[in-house]
Amino acid sequence: MANLLRRLNPARAFNGLWRHGDFVRLWSSLTITHFGGQITFLALPLTGALLLDATPLEMGVLTALEALPFTLFGLFAGVLVDRAPKLPIIVWSDIARALALLTVPLCAWLGVLSMGVLFAVGFLVGLGTVCGWPAYQVFMTERVGRGNLVEANAKIGVSDSAAQLIGPGIAGALIQWLTAPFAILLDALSFLLSAWILRGIRSGPNDAPKMRASSVAAEIREGLSAIWRNAVLRALAWAIAVWQIFRHASLAIVVLYAARELGFSAGHVGALWMLAGIGSLGAAAAIGRLNRRLGFGPTMLAGLLGTGAGWLLLASASGGELAASALFGFGLFVLDFSGMVFFINYLTLRQAVTPDPLLGRVTATMICLTVATAPFGGLAGGWIAEHAGLRATLLLAGLGAIALVPLVAWASPLLRLRTLDEAQQPRQTESLAEEMAG
Repeated sequence: MANLLRRLNPARAFNGLWRHGDFVRLWSSLTITHFGGQITFLALPLTGALLLDATPLEMGVLTALEALPFTLFGLFAGVLVDRAPKLPIIVWSDIARALALLTVPLCAWLGVLSMGVLFAVGFLVGLGTVCGWPAYQVFMTERVGRGNLVEANAKIGVSDSAAQLIGPGIAGALIQWLTAPFAILLDALSFLLSAWILRGIRSGPNDAPKMRASSVAAEIREGLSAIWRNAVLRALAWAIAVWQIFRHASLAIVVLYAARELGFSAGHVGALWMLAGIGSLGAAAAIGRLNRRLGFGPTMLAGLLGTGAGWLLLASASGGELAASALFGFGLFVLDFSGMVFFINYLTLRQAVTPDPLLGRVTATMICLTVATAPFGGLAGGWIAEHAGLRATLLLAGLGAIALVPLVAWASPLLRLRTLDEAQQPRQTESLAEEMAG
């Protein structure tokens, strides 16, 4: 009995970082905004699709503007984080995103909501994210220490997975009940609550700006040079940049496709999107076995291939409501399972091949390079859907992703990369011609 009582002791569950006050505040803020973000992810495009009767091209512009801040300001984000206190950046980015989102229900209430408002909101929310997210990552590392990062990321991963798993269902129900513009109000409140929670964190010695003697331009060039001279990083940069075109082409119209082409309600879309969360969880559970069976690099290539198959499944959704729901839901599952398989290995590989002194700049620079093409993908997806149909956009995204796989296998070291240890000392090259030949 005494052993049983010890095992049931709540203190055993709430140990480690749960006793770290700053981590609990950071974890709470991120969990709240992750759940809130599931609302806007569905509600913003549904507002355009159902309330404003947006054209596919307008939906493409909306997706492009959401990603445009990463293209315009991504290279400066890492430098900003190094040169300024991180916590104020995080807090003010939360407040800025909350104020931007609040304009949607306010304009809907006043009867002046338009696609122009959604365009501005999408851009401002993206701008807040490109500034706040790198600052959050660095601030978390400094507060919990590198020795506790595995535990911290595991705890954050559980809440993030929960948001992906049950968040879309909750979001769909709220959108169905409140209508899409007013459901966004809850996401705005989640950012304000996050900012309020984070303001309770006291400043510490690690929060001081890490000023550098070199110029901003010099620091940006150093990050770009580190990627250019590294065969693995350079290959991943262009491969993911091309893939992002297909991804954002589909993101531009997939909610519109579900609502108009398939006739799904907001609640129906939210319920089906929960299968994407299940796919992400499945990938996290399967990645170890896949790496052992296929090899580290081939698993990444298989993940890229799977995303193409997922888009083709989405494009094939047709027939009665049950058949269309089954194909659409299975497509979301395959897409997120495959994408998560690729990106788990990608993030691990990026850390493994990057020297510690350059990790911050390489991380920010890789984010910028790999997302820089996203606005073009959003515009292309909207244009194709406008002229060839919503289904054609998903079909072309799937075929493009599948065609990308043999090109990446030929022009990068991934196919030969069996274990992560083989990437620890990647070969350095001087020219693109050498890389393409290898």
